[in-house]
Amino acid sequence: MAKALVVYSTRSGQSKVIGEFIAEGIRMMGVDAVMIETKKVGKVNELDGYDAYIFGSATYHGDLMNCMKTFLFLAEKAELDGKVGGSFGSFGWSGEAPERIYGTMKNIFKMDMVSGPLMLKSGHLGGGIGMAHDYGKEIAKKINP
Repeated sequence: MAKALVVYSTRSGQSKVIGEFIAEGIRMMGVDAVMIETKKVGKVNELDGYDAYIFGSATYHGDLMNCMKTFLFLAEKAELDGKVGGSFGSFGWSGEAPERIYGTMKNIFKMDMVSGPLMLKSGHLGGGIGMAHDYGKEIAKKINP
């Protein structure tokens, strides 16, 4: 069975909620999805064995959270070239974090990215649940066309 890894960092819990809805969307398509917080990933080999990687962070003071920055430096060593990828995040005003993560995954890690980052103020507002489910389904379809 194909597997996807959702890695997130959060301040208020919103990015975690969005990640959970993305993981649900992935599972709806018959793909296993595992979630983990950036702080709990300690070694590069913990990223081995997945078909897709979805990274998310809240935007905090116009940037991604420091724990996500640290995680991305670790992930750079994981040989993710060609793997399916996506990014997401919550934001209050500006929303730079998901875009920066997406750009890193696409241009530095050379991953096969879905259409763009998922940016939501909240997973529960304005159809956020459906949007996150759809994002997860898009990732799953890219793994199993």
